[in-house]
Amino acid sequence: MIEVLAKLGRGPVFLAGEVLECVITFTNPLSASSTSASSEMLAWASAQIHCQFHASENRVVLPPSDGSKHDVQAENETVFVPNRGERGQCILSTPPKILFCDLRLDPGESKSYSYCETLPVDGPPSFRGQSVKYVYKLTIGCQRVNSPIKLLRVPFRVLVLHGLKDYQFPQDEAVAPSNPFLEEEEGLKKDSRLADLATELLMVATSRRSLHLYNISNTRGKVGTFCIFKTVYKIGEDVIGTFNFSEGDIPCLQFSVSLQTEESIQEEFQRRRGQPVSFTTHARHQESCLHTAQSSFSLPIPLSSTPGFTTNIVSLKWRLHFEFVTSGESVGTCLVRGSQSEAVTWTGVEQMEVDTFSWDLAIKVLPTNPILASYVSQFSSTNSITI
Repeated sequence: MIEVLAKLGRGPVFLAGEVLECVITFTNPLSASSTSASSEMLAWASAQIHCQFHASENRVVLPPSDGSKHDVQAENETVFVPNRGERGQCILSTPPKILFCDLRLDPGESKSYSYCETLPVDGPPSFRGQSVKYVYKLTIGCQRVNSPIKLLRVPFRVLVLHGLKDYQFPQDEAVAPSNPFLEEEEGLKKDSRLADLATELLMVATSRRSLHLYNISNTRGKVGTFCIFKTVYKIGEDVIGTFNFSEGDIPCLQFSVSLQTEESIQEEFQRRRGQPVSFTTHARHQESCLHTAQSSFSLPIPLSSTPGFTTNIVSLKWRLHFEFVTSGESVGTCLVRGSQSEAVTWTGVEQMEVDTFSWDLAIKVLPTNPILASYVSQFSSTNSITI
């Protein structure tokens, strides 16, 4: 029996273009006092990164694939096929790397191997939607002599930030972003600079503030104004907006604001023409606002959510969805005088006519620092199997 343990060094979330590093440890768990006859042998071990694409058959017409080639290989137990037994299509994979051949482990002995691979910058981000899914995994294959291959899969999350692909790092190392308090290996310098650059680009893109004012009105007149200071955010940030109903001609009784994603399938891959777009609500604020002059809301963008992106099959966009309930008539109050005193009681009207309408405001949501996103990731940095 051999225990195989895979550990991602920095966490389970990465930016496309970064280097994924995983330490794989093979251990013979028997006591060191056991006889040498208890030694274990592995013929080989290999590792590879791949991205699986899943689609709802009711909503998406799958593009053609060369899946038949993989099926033929899967029948051969000596061929390493990382996506063997996986659902969907393998749309992206890195070249496989051999960790070792002919490994012998004595009782109590363990050996570790480091796997490093640059994540492709032209792949889709990790995404679990209502119509499609993009799932990234690092698969480690091991085989004993005359035994079937055993696979250890390590799922992880990939964030895609556009603009990093075409960036040219400076030739002069002195002007490159670096941490003077850490001694970095040469191979990790570019990866570190990539993360620093991504953080800088995200900070510049999401720190720009300018006043955006919108008039809220229906067919009967003006309801109020809405103010927001920016429309570009990172996951993990709060979307903050304010309302001013004091200048409105039509009383607003209630409003709600929903933070939503819009998942749409490209026309050529739709199962039915004109099929509806899928919406997912991530946060919602609702408030009664009759006789309220000003109000505000704050909606957090979950760190676990996917920033907006577009592939040849699916498009994901973010928006704020507003719903307003306004009065269809003048809003007054009733005075009820007590029979035994001069006290006056104010009561609201029991029934009134109302009008409802909605409005959508598009916003842009970008990735964040992958280390920050790792804190709320559903994936574990450590995975293991026993073979």
